[in-house]
Amino acid sequence: MGILHIIGGAVSILGALFLLLASIGLIRMPDVYNRMQTGTKATTFGTIMFLGGIGIATPSMATKLIILVLFIVLTNPVSSHVLARAAHFAGVPLADRSVTDKLAEHRAKEGVQ
Repeated sequence: MGILHIIGGAVSILGALFLLLASIGLIRMPDVYNRMQTGTKATTFGTIMFLGGIGIATPSMATKLIILVLFIVLTNPVSSHVLARAAHFAGVPLADRSVTDKLAEHRAKEGVQ
């Protein structure tokens, strides 16, 4: 086992740790919007690190892994944003501890129902 396998394994384990923290965040967050934020940021970063570790350990797969990372970086935040807006328009309430609702303020300012 070479040094690249050890480094790749360490990076993959770190990515898996971020994925674990994201799953814990999904359980601990108080509302849909906070859960989406946790699910998007931590899982995107964790997946990138996990795939990066695989790429370090097996450089022959680097091209495929780069394509996967680009796909995740482009689609995960966009899909999460669309789901959060759909939940907001459907009337899913914010947590009691939420301080502000910028989308509702913007819609009220624009006169949109």
